[in-house]
Amino acid sequence: MNPRYMRWLFNLWPPYLGAGIRVTHISDDWRHVQVQLARRWYNRNYVGTHYGGSLFSMADPFYMLMVIHNVPPDLRVLDKAGQIDFLRLDNGTVTADFHLSEAQISDIIQAAAGGQKVLRDFPVDIVNRQGEPVARVIKTLYIRKKPSV
Repeated sequence: MNPRYMRWLFNLWPPYLGAGIRVTHISDDWRHVQVQLARRWYNRNYVGTHYGGSLFSMADPFYMLMVIHNVPPDLRVLDKAGQIDFLRLDNGTVTADFHLSEAQISDIIQAAAGGQKVLRDFPVDIVNRQGEPVARVIKTLYIRKKPSV
C-alpha cells in the first residue's frame, strides 16, 4: 500500500487521532517511519505527563508493517510481544524514529529461508525535543514462511 495513503489513514484512525498521535513520515521504501505525540489536556495522566498507553501505542504497529513491506510475500510477519521502559518524565512533544536496515532485512530473509520460526527484537527510543530518551519500546516480531497450499 502507498506510504502516503497509509500515513493519511493512520492520522485519521480514531485511536491515534484521539490519543494525539501523528505519523509525520513514512518513506517510500517503508524503511523509515517517524511518529510524534504532543501532550494535550486529553492525553495526559494524573501527574500531568504523557499517558503511558499513548507512548506505547505510538510505537506499536510500525516495525511489523515495515518488515511486511520489505520481505517476500511468502513470509508471515506478526507481532509477538512488546515491552516499554519509562525512562524520564516529559510533558512536551515526543518523537519515535523507526529505522529498518538492509542488513536487518537480509538477516530475516536468510533466517526464515528454511521454514523455521524467527524471532527478532526491534528497539525504538521515544525522545523529547532535546533528544533525551523518555521511553524505550522493544517490539518482538515473529516471522515464518507461510504454509504451502
